[in-house]
Amino acid sequence: MTNVDVPALRDRLGPVGVWLASIGGQAAAAEREAAKEIEALGYPALWIGEAPANKEALVHAGLLLGATSDLVLATGIANVYVRDAMSMKLGSHALAEAYPGRFVLGMGVSHAPIVTIRGHDYGKPVSTMRAYLDGMDEARYFPPAPEPSLPVVLAALRPKMLELARERTDGAHPYFVTVEHTVRARAALGPDRLLAPELMVVVETDPSRARAIARQTTAMYLGLPNYANNLRELGYAEEELVDGGSDRLVDDIVAWGTVEEIRERVDAYHAAGADHVPIQPLGRFEDQLAQLRTLAPVLLGR
Repeated sequence: MTNVDVPALRDRLGPVGVWLASIGGQAAAAEREAAKEIEALGYPALWIGEAPANKEALVHAGLLLGATSDLVLATGIANVYVRDAMSMKLGSHALAEAYPGRFVLGMGVSHAPIVTIRGHDYGKPVSTMRAYLDGMDEARYFPPAPEPSLPVVLAALRPKMLELARERTDGAHPYFVTVEHTVRARAALGPDRLLAPELMVVVETDPSRARAIARQTTAMYLGLPNYANNLRELGYAEEELVDGGSDRLVDDIVAWGTVEEIRERVDAYHAAGADHVPIQPLGRFEDQLAQLRTLAPVLLGR
């Protein structure tokens, strides 16, 4: 599907980026300013999500690409049930050609509860994604091709989807995962594919406060079967998956503490095989931006 120069892609993304779905809930003018600030802080990449009742992923990426100069925009992820394979190819190639080297297409099958509220039937994840990739390969695109080529990564958690990511795309963007998962993902992908696991962070040294902030987010994701099943496969017991997660699970999923302690967790993901770690600060939007400001000098070496 692709002939992307993965080492060059790693260089463009850098070791650390930002994952910020909440930016899509802001007014366009406010999120343009936020993206400009993220770029000015030195973060080389910004990952955005696609949630129900939020901005459509490709339009949203275009809005933020147009507001910035060098920042790489990545979808984490564009839901394959939202648009057909031809639309995904046409839209993503148009962005990649208009903003050379600055757009990464992250795609995923999302989750059954999110897909069914759109009126779709949720199919088997791997076979659905394989057929979708086939459709993108078959779709024709007549305008000039992007140069460099459009990078494509999959939201991949478990072995079969990671295998598909290795065989058909440039890599994987796992979400809501641990360092141990990153070890397994790198082994599944091999050395030649991009691995970009998302990492939630909270700049807070009090354990009770940090875990309370974390559980406001982890509780939602533990209610989605794909994430819960992945954690079961990693060895977490059923009682650890309720009420926002056990202390052990929360601490493994969310890096909290001082900026130096958060840097150590980011380093652990890199040591486990990650190429690029987009951090997602938790809390209100203003608090998220404040944490990015605090973390930038340490994480980016500035």
